[in-house]
Amino acid sequence: MRDRVPVVVQGSGRRVRRAGLAGVLWAAAELIVTVGVVVLLLVVHQVWWTNRQAAAAAQEQVQALERAWGEVSLPASDSPSPSPSPSPSPSASEPGAGDVPVPGPGGAGGAGAAAAATRAARPAAGPSERDRAYAVLRVPRLGLAVPVAQGVDKRAVLDKGYAGQYPGTAGPGAQGNFALAGHRNTHGEPFRYINRLRAGDELIVDVRGHRYTYVVGKILGETTERDTGVIAPVPRSVVKPDQGYSEPGAYITLTTCTPEYTSKYRLVVWGTLLKSS
Repeated sequence: MRDRVPVVVQGSGRRVRRAGLAGVLWAAAELIVTVGVVVLLLVVHQVWWTNRQAAAAAQEQVQALERAWGEVSLPASDSPSPSPSPSPSPSASEPGAGDVPVPGPGGAGGAGAAAAATRAARPAAGPSERDRAYAVLRVPRLGLAVPVAQGVDKRAVLDKGYAGQYPGTAGPGAQGNFALAGHRNTHGEPFRYINRLRAGDELIVDVRGHRYTYVVGKILGETTERDTGVIAPVPRSVVKPDQGYSEPGAYITLTTCTPEYTSKYRLVVWGTLLKSS
């Protein structure tokens, strides 16, 4: 009797191997989907939820300052705009900060009533109070009202949705450069739309009992993160020397990241003091 070739057994072996491979692929697909969902939730939390939380907390701080100063309400044109809708997820290089150039050694300018008022309104320099808001920046064109605190530390200041004053720069209304940094994306993103500002727009800074109105004069659309000249007492780019000012004065500077959702370059808005009251 002839031996029969065990074709059925071999076919069964192939089917078993195929079934095993299909199971591995299915498990891998499920793992990939699960990881994708987790990453998506993290992005939503970072881009949307923390953004809304910081924006809401910042507006509460503005209202708290106004109550402390005895102000009734904001003028209609100064009321804050609603929180922006969520945008595409940030790149890996943009954690929502890095919106500030490295501060240079520039010092505060001038004294007088403006500087005295600023010192009186600022918190004591204790470690737990340096990051407390002492002023409100209002940008009527953008419907923006944002608290201002000392320092540009991400966790203590910028991630709260505040604008942070560069250490060593002049106070509001004083001679020199009142230089501020703020997030463009995530964590309240107060400076997201400062690219929409134009020459002649007002930048208003309120400190207890005083209002300083600056007018936008120049905009530097792009410079490097280490262009410390933009926050010097007389602001002038060291990367693009034809951009900036050459005479002493009372300036304001706003800095943030550009393009959006990256930290590759810096966008700079400069203004000069128009009036104080």
